[in-house]
Amino acid sequence: MKVSDADILIVPGYTNSGPDHWQTRWEQKLSTARRVEQAEWSKPVRDDWVARIAEEVNAATKPVVLVAHSLGVPSVIHAIPYFRNKVAGAFFVTPPDVANPKIKPKHLMTFGPYPRDPLPFPSLIIASRNDPFSSYEQTEELARSWGSLLIDAGEAGHINADSGHGPWPEGTMVFAKFLSGLKA
Repeated sequence: MKVSDADILIVPGYTNSGPDHWQTRWEQKLSTARRVEQAEWSKPVRDDWVARIAEEVNAATKPVVLVAHSLGVPSVIHAIPYFRNKVAGAFFVTPPDVANPKIKPKHLMTFGPYPRDPLPFPSLIIASRNDPFSSYEQTEELARSWGSLLIDAGEAGHINADSGHGPWPEGTMVFAKFLSGLKA
């Protein structure tokens, strides 16, 4: 699959992805990419976020490729039962442990727990060994239950602009390879 064959939906996490974030850069570079906008970025409500994602997937005119970061990942997972259009694949980066009572802010726990059923489309998870929002072992378990390919990013923090992943060329290469293996 090529970029032009898909509707690429960028699904940011808590507080959105700023101008230096890799998701914003990809949105600007990929001709068929668009951001799933949320009404409230700093006080997310699970049902609202899930409904917006499902709305965008269901409005797509091409097979959808989801690119979710952080809180965008559980939002996508909870939206799956509402998808009516084809999702060709999902590219997940640093899913947070939303069942961890130590997560900050606490209301992010309302996005958990994760369903553990295998996903109905190909998926890839990129995880960091020192992500402050999830242990690598927790993410490994998610990947196993969902049937996702797991890529170890080493000690890369939360893989956002704060951890030095603005341009993130390694992520771009992994995404290109993932996209090329999907079927329209």
